[in-house]
Amino acid sequence: MPWTPGRDVWWHEAAERESDQCPALPVAADHPCCITYTSGTTGRPKGVVLTQGGLQMKIGHDAGYLFDLGTSDRFFWLTDMGWVMGTILILGGLTNGATLVLFEGTPDYPKPDRLWAVAERHRVSVMGLSPTAVRALMPHGTEWPLPARPVRASHLRLDGRAVEPRALPLGLRARRGAERCPSSTTPGARRSRAASSPSFPIAPDQARAPSTAPRRAWPPTCSATTASPMRGQVGELVITQPWPGMTAGFWKDPDRYLETYWSRWPDVWVHGDWAYIDEDGFWFVTGRSDDTLKIAGKRVGPAEVESVLVSHPAVAEAAAIGVPHEIKGEAVVCFAVLRPGVPPTETLRAELSDLVAHQMGKALRPERVLFAAELPKTRSAKIMRRVIRATHLGKDPGDLSSLDNPGGVTAISEAR
Repeated sequence: MPWTPGRDVWWHEAAERESDQCPALPVAADHPCCITYTSGTTGRPKGVVLTQGGLQMKIGHDAGYLFDLGTSDRFFWLTDMGWVMGTILILGGLTNGATLVLFEGTPDYPKPDRLWAVAERHRVSVMGLSPTAVRALMPHGTEWPLPARPVRASHLRLDGRAVEPRALPLGLRARRGAERCPSSTTPGARRSRAASSPSFPIAPDQARAPSTAPRRAWPPTCSATTASPMRGQVGELVITQPWPGMTAGFWKDPDRYLETYWSRWPDVWVHGDWAYIDEDGFWFVTGRSDDTLKIAGKRVGPAEVESVLVSHPAVAEAAAIGVPHEIKGEAVVCFAVLRPGVPPTETLRAELSDLVAHQMGKALRPERVLFAAELPKTRSAKIMRRVIRATHLGKDPGDLSSLDNPGGVTAISEAR
């Protein structure tokens, strides 16, 4: 390649001039450590500011206790470095002295079992598997997310999962590849930088997947119209006391930070998720509370509709949005991405509509079921429903800075 004198240097010559010492710079515990941006699926991405002391303490705790991570482990989690699990992998792994396995490329090339091949080749002992990764592999067939042979999981001793409700059946299906391993289910968010209701690998709640039980790390609770705790019904996930690693604010946007999390009830953090606690104290995070459909007086999360659609063997991915309706207030419009080789027929469209009505009630029967080539997603493969809704209604989709596949917007406008 061409060489430009004065600009290009040899690595070995540059390294020879540098010291092999790199002392840490002392800073205050609340000094900013990093800024991670939310996915932008429901609004303009927010720059979450996390601090040096709190972030390392909380992520070190999560990796050490939730994943039982230690100095003898090799830690592999397929993730975008811009997502919160990238922070857990790097900072959580190094804080606990583990060896990290970093992955570059796609999980389905040269074959869709590449993740298991990586785990085998590098003797991974703690592996994180996101529903997004499993869902991306599902169009290749139900056998690919599993190890091609038992040896593929021979070194694995713990399987971790980040929860996404509509992909839980897929995650549990992929778990068959590591049945002998305990599992740690970790619902959380970069907006709080904490696992909000984690399960511990040594705890008995593993048989209750996908439920989780919060431990002593911090004090979340579940609330409805007030900040009072509630049981047995879906309510807002709220936090009533400070916790290690809590978000210090939004980058250059303090007013939005206060409005987003602190404006509902005095001194109460409203997390933005629906959850409920059963009679045994087990937690179930059911979806975003700021992304809710209101159909004929019924409140339902789009993820609940989508989980019904992806349960059909012809559907690889799905998205549900609410559109204005004169009588119901809102009506459901569904977008389905079909598996390879499945034709988009009127018979299939009717089957999917009937499936939603049968499982969720006639009032929630979709107004329309449209077939799309792909769905607009963030870099961490979260479906951007607000973009789908705006595009479908012919409105401005707003901030697209976190959009990874611009072709997804075109696919929505061309969906039939």
